[in-house]
Amino acid sequence: MGITARGLGLLVAAVVLLGVGFRYAYPELTVLGAAAAVAVGYALVTAAWRPRLTVERSAEPDRVARGEPASMTVTVRNTGRLRAANLVAQDRCGDALVPVPLLRLRPGRDTTVRYEVPTRRRGVVPVGPLRVTRRDPLGLVALARPYGGTVPVWVHPRIHPLTAVPTGAGRSLDGRVDSVPHGSITFDSLREYVVGDELRRVHWRTSARVGELMVRENVDTSLPRIVVALDNRAVAHPERVDGVAESFESGCEAAASVVAATIREDLPVTLLMVSPDAEDPTGGGGPLDRLAAVELADGGVDVLRTAMSRLRQERLGDTLIFLTGPGARGELGHVGALRGAYPSVVVGVLGATDRTPPGAAGLVVVDAADGAEFAAEWDGIRRW
Repeated sequence: MGITARGLGLLVAAVVLLGVGFRYAYPELTVLGAAAAVAVGYALVTAAWRPRLTVERSAEPDRVARGEPASMTVTVRNTGRLRAANLVAQDRCGDALVPVPLLRLRPGRDTTVRYEVPTRRRGVVPVGPLRVTRRDPLGLVALARPYGGTVPVWVHPRIHPLTAVPTGAGRSLDGRVDSVPHGSITFDSLREYVVGDELRRVHWRTSARVGELMVRENVDTSLPRIVVALDNRAVAHPERVDGVAESFESGCEAAASVVAATIREDLPVTLLMVSPDAEDPTGGGGPLDRLAAVELADGGVDVLRTAMSRLRQERLGDTLIFLTGPGARGELGHVGALRGAYPSVVVGVLGATDRTPPGAAGLVVVDAADGAEFAAEWDGIRRW
């Protein structure tokens, strides 16, 4: 509960008038002081009344690409039984406050407000809670209370269509690495039989030993397994425009475009951040949600070296797409060291105003000013 400047002044005046009136026996001052004290007490009782409200909100839609329209619908219902609500309410939408009129909201009635959610920037826009301010008629006391929860709106990076998708890389028995246009089946593990499994996949020797049917689980080892690594270190994206690193935003668009293209082709894809500590632990979990929530993080070459060491040890795929900014051109040697673990390594330098020197670290480098230019350059790659 907060007392306004007017209420504070009246409270001080009440104390002074009562003190002077009693001290020097001035009944007029005592009456004025008592009236001021009663006014402050009435304001406290009036503002302390807690309206019974329920708030429901729905985003339409709750996941959009950057720049696409999104709206929020807020329904406020007065669940009280005795009096109508005549309040001042504001709904928090990101960093802004949206007014929600609650004038003469009778018991059992509701009101609905619909407004647009800003999607000019990639990110997660938290909407809510509704903040209801209760004031007394004299404006002496104001009490604000939150109602309802918070609903996130996920603003994904723009997706630019990609035509080309990396081909698979299969290893033959003599150690060579070849591009494989079609899949091959390889034994992976054994599992229990379920209705519908083909009997020719039953492993009879193991079934006889454990006493129940066991079937072979096979995987397609020659399908391309793509790993997209996004460099979210602040040192890799030094340029700022109105406090925003546009090269990083372009990198998020490039990552989203590659992920969308691989999912469209039903290919396995893994999305990693160079600095995983900058990811939102409460994110939606999908790759596009992660790209919406990720932020720039502190860290130098040691963070990059740790990430590359993890990629080398785990070998999450056979095609590595590393997306970074102009500030990391001098560190591409750490990425080039992964060519032994990943048959195909492609580096995308977003926000580039000039070309990376040919043959830098022996990598295929795509220089692009933004996500749209990256998509155009990507489709022109001839060597994976």
